[in-house]
Amino acid sequence: MATDFSFPDAAAKAALPKEFEPEKMSLSMGPSHPSTHGVLRIQFELDGEVVTKADPVLGYLHRGDEKIAENMTYNQFVPYTDRLDYLAPLANNMAYAIAVERLGNLQVPARCQAIRVLTAEMARVSAHLMGLGAFGIDVGAWSVFMYCFEEREKLYTLFEELTGARFTTSYARIGGLSRDLPEGWLQKVDAFCDQFLPILEEILGLLSRNKIFLDRTVGVGVISRADAIAYGLSGPNLRGSGVANDLRKDRPYSGYEQYEFDVPVGSKGDCYDRYLCRGEEMKQSIRIIRQAVKTMPGGDWYAKDARKIFAPPKDKILTSMEELINNFMIVTEGPQMPAGEVYFEAENPKGVLGFYIVSKGGGVPWRLKIRSPSFCNLSILPKLCVGNMVSDVVSILGSLDFVMGECDR
Repeated sequence: MATDFSFPDAAAKAALPKEFEPEKMSLSMGPSHPSTHGVLRIQFELDGEVVTKADPVLGYLHRGDEKIAENMTYNQFVPYTDRLDYLAPLANNMAYAIAVERLGNLQVPARCQAIRVLTAEMARVSAHLMGLGAFGIDVGAWSVFMYCFEEREKLYTLFEELTGARFTTSYARIGGLSRDLPEGWLQKVDAFCDQFLPILEEILGLLSRNKIFLDRTVGVGVISRADAIAYGLSGPNLRGSGVANDLRKDRPYSGYEQYEFDVPVGSKGDCYDRYLCRGEEMKQSIRIIRQAVKTMPGGDWYAKDARKIFAPPKDKILTSMEELINNFMIVTEGPQMPAGEVYFEAENPKGVLGFYIVSKGGGVPWRLKIRSPSFCNLSILPKLCVGNMVSDVVSILGSLDFVMGECDR
């Protein structure tokens, strides 16, 4: 006769003789697992199918970006920021460029600021589409994945027309941008917004009242307001727990104070709330994009007065010896920055991306530290996973929407 080792309460289980205690199992999830969204590994201790302990193992994608920065000029490090949250490189470029510009007390023109806001919000929509599509496929919603990727491809086509690259854009420069907007590009962005909103409603409609999706997300992976703050969460993961914190509103940068938009906030802090926040954030991003297109200022797209920081235009390099020498010095020695230190953080799709730069003068940072939102958001995993079933961990990871590129750096 088989012995039943299921107990109605903890006291009954504790009263069991030691030799009859069920053994706990160790399970390694990742680093090659589809639901870990990269090379994340979690070492679980399981009591049956219930997680009793979870240890995230990081570092499989560590490339030493912060150390590399010490041997790169400020502009040479821009492509490395593409590889942080590689789903939103335009937003990474913007955050890094603003950090260095604040170090050098440099103001960029209004057109440059507006273009940066426009591209950062397009990157937010692109990143949330990827996160939503991956989350859907994690819990079995294949159609959502296909819808999201089709819209994301349309955005990538616009990115390619603007920057010359679909994935790693390297668009920002210290003191400006690599190039101005192509003719007719803003009209294409506006047309994308018009056709995207109805499709987004259709995508969200496939999940928001879907019985299977609701069962997999409602009440699962609840993060309390206090825990979200204590663990340093940011972005939709923090706002999903009821904390209305958004740097675009609280500490505006690059002219964000000029745009009207709302900050979506959850109430329960579960996987479903985090999904709803991202869905609504895409609508608000489209709202900002439309305002930026409508009010796009004219004028320069780089700081003309920053002679030792921003490279001169190509036509001047080819016709003026002084400008040629200036370009040569910027390329070989880097934009000249004063000694000092600065910390700047931006509201990226995954949360707060921060750059702490220490300079001893010259064109190369003495020290650079990156505050990556995915790393901080994953810090709550050991507490969040405990008490849930293994199948629920897949939903939890999908709802956190992390990227290992910026987590490991």
